[in-house]
Order: sequence, then C-alpha cells, then structure tokens
Amino acid sequence: MISFHLFSHNPEIIDVPAGQTLFREGDAGGTMFVLASGTAEVIVQNRVVEELTEGGVVGEMGLVSPAPRSATVVAKGDCKFVTIDEKRFHFLVQQTPYFATQVMRVMAERLRATDKLIMPLEEV
Repeated sequence: MISFHLFSHNPEIIDVPAGQTLFREGDAGGTMFVLASGTAEVIVQNRVVEELTEGGVVGEMGLVSPAPRSATVVAKGDCKFVTIDEKRFHFLVQQTPYFATQVMRVMAERLRATDKLIMPLEEV
C-alpha cells in the first residue's frame, strides 16, 4: 500500500463512480493510479483477481512498460484515483526512493499470484 501523503502536492484526481470503469483490458497504458478512497476490483479475463483498497496501485505495468492494459479496473463504490504519469513517477522516485520499492513489490506480488493461477494443477 502506498501512503497518500506522497501525492499531497497538486495531485491529479480522477473520480470514478460506483460501477464505472477506470480502464479496460486492452486500453493503452502509460499511466498508473493510486486508489485514494473507495474500493475497486481488478478483473483479468472476466475474473476478479484482486480487490483494491485505499493505497492500492493499478496500471503500474502500463507505466513501466507501455503496452495495452492487462486488466480492467471497476469501482465497487465511489472511488478517487491519483493519476501518476511517467514524469510524476520519476519525481516521486527521486524524492522518495522507497516509492519505487513499493511499486516493484506490487508488481512482484501480482506476478506470483498470476503464476499460481496459471500453474498446471499437477505442479501445485
């Protein structure tokens, strides 16, 4: 989880009403988001794989390696997301190096979780 205090200076906030989509699988990447308030679901191939709570990060892969989104994010309740483009990401990493570690941790945890989902049953 990432602390909201990192974004206290001029954050760009996106409001996503309950039931609406932040982004869809296949959309262009290039921006990541931190959930400032509310809850949201991360959906991959029509399957909920994660529930985001305050401080959760999404879209980090699309920022680090711009490519089509690999998931859809839908607000369960009214949500506020902080937008982080590449320039802001570099600034945050420069000002708070631990921020980069937190983002890498999220990516590593998601990769491990995905590996468990796709690993053949006989290997489990």
